[in-house]
Amino acid sequence: MSQAGKVAWITGASSGIGAALAREYARRGAQVILSGRDEARLKEVAGDCGEALILPFDVRDDAALADAVGKAIAWHGHVDVAIANAGVSQRSQALKTSMEVYREIIEIDLIAQIAFAQAMIGHMAERGSGALAFISSIAGKVGVPMRTAYCAAKFGLAGYGDALRGELSNRGVAVHVIYPGSIATNVSRNALTGDGSPRGRSDTAIEQGIDPADAARTMIDAMERGEREIIIAEGMELAMGEMRRTPDALFDQVATMVAAGYIEKMEGEG
Repeated sequence: MSQAGKVAWITGASSGIGAALAREYARRGAQVILSGRDEARLKEVAGDCGEALILPFDVRDDAALADAVGKAIAWHGHVDVAIANAGVSQRSQALKTSMEVYREIIEIDLIAQIAFAQAMIGHMAERGSGALAFISSIAGKVGVPMRTAYCAAKFGLAGYGDALRGELSNRGVAVHVIYPGSIATNVSRNALTGDGSPRGRSDTAIEQGIDPADAARTMIDAMERGEREIIIAEGMELAMGEMRRTPDALFDQVATMVAAGYIEKMEGEG
């Protein structure tokens, strides 16, 4: 499906899944906005993306985020798709992990992604259209050893996304939560260890994982079909994700509650 005339904004776009999503949206005709901390690498990705806007910033910097939002919307007057993809993983036992690591991972993978969405939902709700996507993980469905902080953040991101979807269900704004398994990126190499230092090496499962370009195509196809929960995995990871899949009927039930005045009732009781 063509994305011509649409603007797609991807955070964490300098590499991996984010870069692949940017390239795929551009291939489908969208104008893309690329954000991340590494401006040089963003420029490299932008070179493959036709009309692109680079907005480098640290997702934890609220002032920088507010400035980027203003520039993103002003570029073409609208943002149609916003994908919260920035993040960092973990490879350490809870017994050997400092609280500073928990705070950092949760700040980057959960709080900053919520801040990005909160900065965009007013714009989309006012227009009555748009799509928000959150890159969670199979580790946001299943508690995986050596990733306690990462799982906490990704489970939380999924909960925020599901609740937000219900609130926006009558506003014309779609909310997708995406659960990748092993994708062939540097996620394991960049993962934090117990003292906060980068791990510096990858996992066999990641090295043999799904090609990011293939994953990006599958993600965008699923979003275009209107899928709310999108699992991108193979083998055992796919089986684990499917075991924890939320039935569409439950999402429909929440949307029906909202349509019937649930929010107004709750606000009235305050």
